[in-house]
Amino acid sequence: MNALVNPRQLNSWQYAVLGVATALMLAVGAFGGWGTYSNVQAQFHREATAAGVVAAGEGLALVLALTMLCLTMLDQPSPSIVRIGLWLAPVGACATGVMIARNIGEAVVYGITPMAMSGAAEGLGLIARRVNTYRTGIDAEQLRRNADTVQRIAYQQAVAQHHPDETVRDAALRESWKLAEKAGRGDNALGQDLVAVQRQRLRDGADAALSRMYGRSEPAPAAAASRSAQEVLRRRFAEMDPAEVIRIADEAQPGLPPAELAAQLVGYGVVVDAVQVALVLHGGPSTTTVERAPQQGATPVAPQVGPPQPALTKSDAIRDVAVLLGPDAPAKDIVAEVAAKHRIDVEENAVRAVLSRTKRQSADKAKEPRPEPDPRIGQGGEGYN
Repeated sequence: MNALVNPRQLNSWQYAVLGVATALMLAVGAFGGWGTYSNVQAQFHREATAAGVVAAGEGLALVLALTMLCLTMLDQPSPSIVRIGLWLAPVGACATGVMIARNIGEAVVYGITPMAMSGAAEGLGLIARRVNTYRTGIDAEQLRRNADTVQRIAYQQAVAQHHPDETVRDAALRESWKLAEKAGRGDNALGQDLVAVQRQRLRDGADAALSRMYGRSEPAPAAAASRSAQEVLRRRFAEMDPAEVIRIADEAQPGLPPAELAAQLVGYGVVVDAVQVALVLHGGPSTTTVERAPQQGATPVAPQVGPPQPALTKSDAIRDVAVLLGPDAPAKDIVAEVAAKHRIDVEENAVRAVLSRTKRQSADKAKEPRPEPDPRIGQGGEGYN
């Protein structure tokens, strides 16, 4: 709390008013102390006794007020004993005056006289505290009260939630609601913040009302962009070459027939047919023939016989290696053999997918009904007649 919050300075007329008020309080306190001293001296006829009574009553109130003043200047709250003493010291001084009186009239006069000095002491302490709060923006007493209230609310809420006795929980809950009414009471900073919030809300409400009155249309909120995976892929595929999209789809699902692959690509906005897919995947790279004159002593190269073979796909390479290694070969060995034999990199998941699809196709073919043999064939040559 050492940092100043909204520091302010007193102007000249404020200094003048505070100076006059302080002088009047000092005068009233001095007259009150002198009156109490005279009353006690008239009863006991001893000056020392009268001075002691004034010091114990009004003097104690003055000491406590000065203590609170010093603590306030240090931005620290006053202890409970100081606050209680500021109430008990005037009461004790008044009770002393009443007890030494000989009749009701003297009791009234002697009882009210100490209030002058006690009231002046408390008034000076209060003004000093308010001046310090005005200049620094920190009210140590208010902060202490708010902190104490919040701490008590937290404790009562903890009891209301976790205490084993239901009666105690209900009582703690009611007590916490009573304390909530006191939270922030007298906090000027909190009040200013709440007023600022309400002022902003009133400004927004007035702006909305005037906008509706004068027909200003509110801009329609922008529709949230779709973040589904299919929409993202559609946008990316639209910017790519269709041939590259076909190759990506084939790598994702190796061995899929061209017709099914084309149907899936249409769902992503890539309009192709089975023929185009087959040409991209199985068309093979273009070849270039270079004719060179035979060199002396060079071994002649045999010409290529037959048409060029189509490029080997991943699915064909997997099936070829699976036939060589057998039906029980693990996918890891098939991947290594495909890389060594055909120089094609495949994944184990792709191997399992191709083998599973091959087995399923073989099973489907086995279930197809076979054509019945012609009874005329093999009947003593009559089938060829």
